[in-house]
Amino acid sequence: MNILLFGKGGQVGWELRRSLSILGNIVALDHDSRDGLCGDFTNLEALAATVRRVAPDVIVNAANPSLMGGGGVDGAIHRAAGPQLLEACKTVRQQQGECPPGHAVITLAGNLPARAVIHAVGPVWHGGDQHVASILEEAYRNCLRLAADNGYKTMAFPAISTGVYGYPKAAAATIAVETVYRYLSLKPLPEKVIFVCFDDDTTHLYQRLLTQRRQELES
Repeated sequence: MNILLFGKGGQVGWELRRSLSILGNIVALDHDSRDGLCGDFTNLEALAATVRRVAPDVIVNAANPSLMGGGGVDGAIHRAAGPQLLEACKTVRQQQGECPPGHAVITLAGNLPARAVIHAVGPVWHGGDQHVASILEEAYRNCLRLAADNGYKTMAFPAISTGVYGYPKAAAATIAVETVYRYLSLKPLPEKVIFVCFDDDTTHLYQRLLTQRRQELES
């Protein structure tokens, strides 16, 4: 498993680098990281460039139903990919309308050095009702299916729905890890999944969940 870790310079980040090393390949970054990689979350364009540098086959974009781009990482991915990505999303909209929560669509990646972008729409958190957990799980599962159906071996996930959509980070991380592990235990593709963690809190959640999963597999 490949893990992209931000906040490496903090106390939590330092401990995570040690503990996560047994789980796979770690790309550890901080706000002043070098070698062409950026972990500064005030610089969304450079963050997008970092994802390009890591270069998975597929980048998962936490999109909104319109597929027309937005703020945060969604907007940064669109800007980095160039107008080709927006045009591809417009084509999808013309063919099938908006993308409802829990669903995902795949497009070409434009200027990004990935083979495709999967646009996943997660649920908006309204206190835990309206089956939001199952919708978020389905969003992850549909991304994995699209990657496998197209023969892609590596993919990078953001923490879907945990930004402006307000999904609690701990609950979302549990769903992400459990859904990915279940899928990978049954299917040959994708071979590698990268969880892109945007802060120490999120990274710590994933570290705990992944360590727990590893221990269960070894017992």
